[in-house]
Amino acid sequence: METLVFPKDFLFGTATAALQIEGGDTNNNWYQWAQQGHIKDHSSPLRANEHWKRFKEDIQLLAELGVHTHRLGLEWSRIEPKPGTFSQEGIEHYLEEISLLRKHTIRPLVTLYHFSHPLWFEEKGGWENEESIQDFLRYVRFVVEKLGHLVSDWVTINEPNVFLSYGYVLGTWPPGKQDSQAMIRAARHLVLAHLQAYTLIHELRKKEKEPTLVGVAHHLRVFSPFCQFCPLDHLASLLNDYIFQGIFLEGMGRGRFLPPLGVGYPMGKGRFQDFVGINYYSRDKIQFVWNPPELFAKRLVAKNAPTNNLGWEIYPKGLSLLAKRLWKTYRLPLFITENGTCDKEDAFRPQFIYDHLKEVSELIAQGIPVKRYYHWTFIDNFEWIEGESAPFGLFANNYDTQTRTWRNSARFYQEICRTRTITQEMLSRYVQSAYHSLS
Repeated sequence: METLVFPKDFLFGTATAALQIEGGDTNNNWYQWAQQGHIKDHSSPLRANEHWKRFKEDIQLLAELGVHTHRLGLEWSRIEPKPGTFSQEGIEHYLEEISLLRKHTIRPLVTLYHFSHPLWFEEKGGWENEESIQDFLRYVRFVVEKLGHLVSDWVTINEPNVFLSYGYVLGTWPPGKQDSQAMIRAARHLVLAHLQAYTLIHELRKKEKEPTLVGVAHHLRVFSPFCQFCPLDHLASLLNDYIFQGIFLEGMGRGRFLPPLGVGYPMGKGRFQDFVGINYYSRDKIQFVWNPPELFAKRLVAKNAPTNNLGWEIYPKGLSLLAKRLWKTYRLPLFITENGTCDKEDAFRPQFIYDHLKEVSELIAQGIPVKRYYHWTFIDNFEWIEGESAPFGLFANNYDTQTRTWRNSARFYQEICRTRTITQEMLSRYVQSAYHSLS
């Protein structure tokens, strides 16, 4: 393993989502989903990490970790508990939290929407309802007017493709539908909401000194044919790539609707992102099957491939493959807005971090402007449908006592943040275990 050295202006950070860590909120679609019994381990986001109460000690941990930036989410239901009615308590809490981050010289990257929304929004039909666009923009305007002097970097929407796939194709996430037409309506509204929010945020911050950066955190995967000699596997791979991520990259990045969302440029041709956010975890090997709702594809793991505790393939090269493609297409700075792995014993997380940062280092050496890396995640948390059973954190969390514990990977990441290097001495001290493989 090689020594890695990163540029002085490269930012290392961590990423979290409000619903997954805050706890204490019952006015959102995911609390309702948990109450209906859909979470695998029967846990609930009502507990999570109690970060809403413990944010000061958590930010102290981030400061000790030495991160340069932190990606945090806002919980819409806490800020706008009723349509058009905003909570002073809610927005003041986020003002205090972000101010404390900045006091520790941690640059905030704020996510406005990360899968979770108020119950009143869900009851109106959520993103299927055309009014969802204006509802979202009203919320965005309030937030940016209140926080814009502290926050220059924004993610409007996190992983629209994941939200839609699980919520409207598989039906395992709220709203629990299997309805392709509803998915297309919701997808159109999500894209339009981002396009208009991008313009609005820039307009609201035009007098601020710090340049405004707005983008989307896209969940991106590598889709490879399971059989290299099977044309239908190749076709299914291309189709999945196009539907799962291509239409969102073009729609939200350039304002260009592609079928099945539509055609043309609803807000005119332009650039609607200042960076491309990459959430990267894995690759799928695609095998053609005659099953239209699943896009003619069965998603498999390559034979004997290393995997994490959830069975996801660990494929660091995929990060480079995606980054090169995005740079060639969009010519914009790239932020790795999420990258991490589920590893209960912290056996291979240091190796995972090294392998993916090695890809980042090589991209930078090739002149591709990867500017930031956000590790997912800071602390074990409520991992959506998996509940509390899927640990992605640099810090372990005991949910009964809410005790945070430093993992070996956290110590490793601390040194990376402090020095912007990975030395042979660090590798020998922290990277001790390799991945396991599927038989």
